[in-house]
Amino acid sequence: MIHLTEPHGGVLKELYLSVEDAAPFKAKAQDYPSWDLTPRQLCDLELLLNGSFSPLDGFLNRADYQRVVEDMRLADGTLWPMPITLDVSEEFAGQLGRGDRVALRDPEGVLIAVLEVGDVWQPDRLHEARQIFGDADERHPGVFHLLHRTGPVYVGGRLYGIEPPTHYDFPQLRGSPRELRASFAKLGWQRVVAFQTRNPMHRAHQELTLRAVQQAEANLLIHPTVGLTKSGDIDHYSRVRCYEHLLTTYPEPTTALHLLNLAMRMAGPREALWHAIIRQNHGCSHFIVGRDHAGPGRDQFGQGFYEPYAAQQLIAHHQDELGIRMLAFPEMVYVRERAQYVPADDLRAGETMLTLSGTEFRRRLQEGLDIPEWFSYPEVVAELRRTHPPRRQQGFTVFFTGLSGSGKSTIANALMVKLLELGGRAVTLLDGDIVRKHLSSELGFSREHRNINILRIGFVASEITKNGGIALCAPIAPYTVTRREVREMIAPLGGFIEVHVATPLETCEARDRKGLYAKARSGVLKEFTGISDPYEAPEHPELVIDTRDCSPSEAAQRILLKLEGLGYIRGRSS
Repeated sequence: MIHLTEPHGGVLKELYLSVEDAAPFKAKAQDYPSWDLTPRQLCDLELLLNGSFSPLDGFLNRADYQRVVEDMRLADGTLWPMPITLDVSEEFAGQLGRGDRVALRDPEGVLIAVLEVGDVWQPDRLHEARQIFGDADERHPGVFHLLHRTGPVYVGGRLYGIEPPTHYDFPQLRGSPRELRASFAKLGWQRVVAFQTRNPMHRAHQELTLRAVQQAEANLLIHPTVGLTKSGDIDHYSRVRCYEHLLTTYPEPTTALHLLNLAMRMAGPREALWHAIIRQNHGCSHFIVGRDHAGPGRDQFGQGFYEPYAAQQLIAHHQDELGIRMLAFPEMVYVRERAQYVPADDLRAGETMLTLSGTEFRRRLQEGLDIPEWFSYPEVVAELRRTHPPRRQQGFTVFFTGLSGSGKSTIANALMVKLLELGGRAVTLLDGDIVRKHLSSELGFSREHRNINILRIGFVASEITKNGGIALCAPIAPYTVTRREVREMIAPLGGFIEVHVATPLETCEARDRKGLYAKARSGVLKEFTGISDPYEAPEHPELVIDTRDCSPSEAAQRILLKLEGLGYIRGRSS
């Protein structure tokens, strides 16, 4: 473990061992219990090991975790707002005790670090959600992940870094805290303003950052998050190419671009404070905090999950404890009369404010519509158009869900024929029975196995969608959480249209050609959807169809009209 002290950063804890010190751990690693890291855990581990999460020296033990959740502090009183935990299964946790060592490996089995176990415990994740995110609303992506994708047991303990995770993309832009501090010192940058983003940067962002560095009389570090962000965000490959275009608009010797492999939680104020500490560890002297920093967007009522400037208020409250200064900025708006961006609170009476929301920007990209030059740079727009073409050129998935016998497969077959008639894209039908035969023949019908089967269907559909094809999926898919996982798997890659075939149970049972419902009623078939196992109806599908009211052909035509209205297909007359 290496401790470094530099201006603005305080003590930096690097947890990598020297080659000599790592050798005994590597030699014994085959004897340790082995845990394959999830994508989020791998992001967290990398930033623990390279010092981005200083002063942490491992995944939080129970006492640190509890105080972070309650008070945003470690057990010793140090300010730290985010629980950094290793979540595992009950089965894996059952073999661990204090002092045991665990081999932490990447998806290819490479040994990244060894964890010396301190504590093993079952947290109250619902309480954690309320404390960290301010709510337990599962529409918040951070809450959903915590409650449904996080292991039930946490393991804390000290880390011994063996080997940094490998990044084949943009290696020249992936500076560790130590490397950035050294680079700033070499360049003579004593004052550095950090700008955090998970989105492409446009003219408003460029104007905001220029004002920030002028105010602080400092240099600029554009420091985007390229780990896990919010589902639906533009991929980091496209974003980094956009950032590289934007760099040319700044005075050349004043600005640097580096990437941060952070798994965001979208935790609003707490996350903003966390981001500030991370940039402090990278040697920055100032940190820009704008409107709704690290917020996940709007809830079902169109309201933000956090107050617009709550993040600024929280950081200001703790400013004296931080080794980095906040630069608080309001929303930037374009004023037509002045032909420039200004802070929203500088708008004068009679002036015309022009705005383009993120939603409207994405709509214009999807439909191939004009994007005004006052909003973004032509090079940035061209890059985004190249990687995110209009909807009519994208692949998409139509995901049917409904009870057995509701008519899903029949409608899917009718729709497939109509789409083949239109032409232009390859069409693949992933019917529940067909997938069971060819991809999931070893699975039963327990809740766990049903989820695995649906996620396999989702994965295949995501690959078809990503490559411009059409996937028609027709499983029962009875569980809300699993359907949401499938949506989040596919939606960033193209279209996702959920169709609830809402034919009532009594109608489905009356149609039962295979006698499945009768077997379920008699107890021969266990865990049968609609009888002994629940069907959780979708709350907000793109389309609802009841086959009592229409034929398969009519239902397929309704879906075609929906696809045409969304812009994914063109009718023959278009």
